[in-house]
Amino acid sequence: MAGLFAVSACVNPALSPQSASSASAIAHQQWQPVTLDFEGPEAGEDGALNPFTDMRLEVVFTHDERDVAVRGFFAADGNAAETGADAGAIWRARFMPDEVGEWRYSARLVQADDAAISSAAPASAETLGEWQGRFIVAPPADDATGFYADGKIVQDGRYFRVSGAGRPWLKGGANSPENLLAFVDFDGTYRVADNARDGESDAGGMIHGFAPHARDWRAGDPVWQGTKGKGLIGAINYLADQGMNAAYFLTLNVDGDGKDVWPWINPNDPTRFDVSKLAQWEIVFRHMQARGIALHIVVQETENELLLDGGDTGRLRGLYFNELIARFAHHPGLFWNLGEENGPVHWRPEGQTDAQRMAMADYFAANDPYQHPVLLHTHAEAADKDAILTPLLGHPTLDGLSFQVAERETVNAEVRKWMNQSESAGQSWAITMDEIGKWPVGARADEDDPAHDSLRRHALWGTLLAGGAGVEWYFGAHQKGNDLTTEDWRSRANLWSQTRIALGFFDSELEYTAMQPCEGPAYCLADPGRTYAIYWSAETPQIAAGAVVAGRYIARSFDPVSGNWDDAAQQIELSPNSDLKQVFGQPSETDRVLLLSRVGAQ
Repeated sequence: MAGLFAVSACVNPALSPQSASSASAIAHQQWQPVTLDFEGPEAGEDGALNPFTDMRLEVVFTHDERDVAVRGFFAADGNAAETGADAGAIWRARFMPDEVGEWRYSARLVQADDAAISSAAPASAETLGEWQGRFIVAPPADDATGFYADGKIVQDGRYFRVSGAGRPWLKGGANSPENLLAFVDFDGTYRVADNARDGESDAGGMIHGFAPHARDWRAGDPVWQGTKGKGLIGAINYLADQGMNAAYFLTLNVDGDGKDVWPWINPNDPTRFDVSKLAQWEIVFRHMQARGIALHIVVQETENELLLDGGDTGRLRGLYFNELIARFAHHPGLFWNLGEENGPVHWRPEGQTDAQRMAMADYFAANDPYQHPVLLHTHAEAADKDAILTPLLGHPTLDGLSFQVAERETVNAEVRKWMNQSESAGQSWAITMDEIGKWPVGARADEDDPAHDSLRRHALWGTLLAGGAGVEWYFGAHQKGNDLTTEDWRSRANLWSQTRIALGFFDSELEYTAMQPCEGPAYCLADPGRTYAIYWSAETPQIAAGAVVAGRYIARSFDPVSGNWDDAAQQIELSPNSDLKQVFGQPSETDRVLLLSRVGAQ
C-alpha cells in the first residue's frame, strides 16, 4: 500500500525486572504508526490471568523535552490477524509520531488486580519488564498518501484541518452502513438473533460480505488469512475513488440495531477482548487512512448507552475506552463519537445523563494522547436537541456535534443556531450533518431518487453554507440497501458525485474559514463586502435589499450537479436597494450557486 510504513522494534526481556535498550535507531515516517512489541508472560483471552484488566503496558515517548504517554495492549502471538491466536506473550504499543527527529521511549509492563483500568499503575504492582530505546522520524515520503501525508485531523473553531498539510478539511462520506464492521471475514463476528424494535432497520439474515466491491480490490491491497478482506477493502477503495474522505461506524451495537458488532470474544463479557478480530479491524483502518478515509468511530448507540456501568464511565466503560484508545488512537484521521442518538427521549426515556456525557468526553480528553476531536451524535427533533445539548454548551472537552435532523429543510437554520450558541458559550463546536431525516427515508438509492434535489439543496449545500464542517449520508431504515444492509456503495453514486463537487467548490473557490453565514433564510456564506456564495434554486427565499454590500462585483454561476460553470463571468453593480432576484432573475428549476466577488477587494 503506497505510503504505509510501520516497522516493529521487538525486544524480548526475561520476566524479572530489568532494562533493555535497542541497539540502533530505526527510521520511521511522520504520521505513520510506529509499532513496538515486548515479550511478557504467556496469557490468553480467557485465561485465569486476565491480560486486559490485570496487566498494563505503559510507554512514554520523548521528543526533546516533550513526553507522550501511550497505553499498550495484549497482542497474543503478535500475528493474530493471520493466525487467529487467542494466546501468546506479546504486548504491543503503537505510536503516531507528529514531529520529525529523534524520539526516545521507555516502557514498563506491570501486573496487579485491575492494573489496566486504574488511572495509574498501582504502587503495589509487580514489574514484569522494563525497556528503553530510540528511533528516528523523517518527514513523510513523496509516495505517502491520505492522512499519512496530510497529518492529523484537529478541530479549528467551526471547522477541522489537517495539521500536517496545514489546510482546512471538510468532511464528505458515508454514514451507512453503521454496522460496517459486521463483516464476514472478521474473526468472531456474527449477528445475535433478536427481534427488531419498532423504528429499527431490518438487518436481514446475513452479515456483510460487500461482494459487489470485491472487484474494487487491487493487487497489493491488504488481505488476511489468504484472501480474506477483499470485499471491505474494495469498498473502501470505491469510496475513496469517489472523492469521499470519511466513514461512520459503530464499534459496539450489542442490544442495538444490528446486534453484530462488539470488540469482545462474546457479547456478554466486556472484560475479554477478541485480539484477532481487533487486529483485523486495524488492517482495514490502516487502509482507510492511506486512502484518506477518516475513521468516525461511534462507541455506542442509544439502545446500549446504559450497558456499561449503568452509563457511568466506571470500570467497564473505562476498560472499553482504554482498549479503543490503545489499539486505534494512533491513526491521524480519527473522530471519537460518544454515542449515536445519545440521551433520553420520549420514545426511549432511559438514557445517559448530562454528567455522564461530560464524563465520557472528559475521559477521552484525559486518556487519548493525541487529543482527537470528540463529537456527540444528536437526536433528530429540535426540542430533544435543546434538552440534551444546552447543558453541554461551553463544556471544554466536547469539540462538536454529529447532527441528526428530522426535516431536511431545517438543516441550515439548526446548524447556524447551534454554531452561534456554542460560540457564545466560549467553546465553538464543529458541526457536521451526519443523519438526515426522515429516519425511514434518509438518502435513497439513485434508482429511486436519481437527482437527490432536496438532499443537495438542504442537507449538502444547506449545511456547508451555514458554516457546517461537512456531511455524511445516512441511507434510511426502510430502503433497499438500508442503514444496516447496504452492500454496494455504488447505489448512491450520484450522491457521492454531488458531494465531491460541493467539497471541491469550497476548497477551490472560497476562503470559507474566514466567512460567516448571511443573515436571513437564504443559504448564503459571506465575507461581507468581499465574497458571497448563494444557493440559487426554485426554493430560494426572497433575498432582501441590502443583503449584499453595495458595490461592483464579478458574478459567476456554478452548476452543483455537473460541477461546471455557466457562461462567462459578468460585472454587475449592486446598490443598497438592489433585489438579487431582480438582478439575476427568478431561480429556475435548474439549481445554481452564485459566486459574487467584489471588484478591487483585497
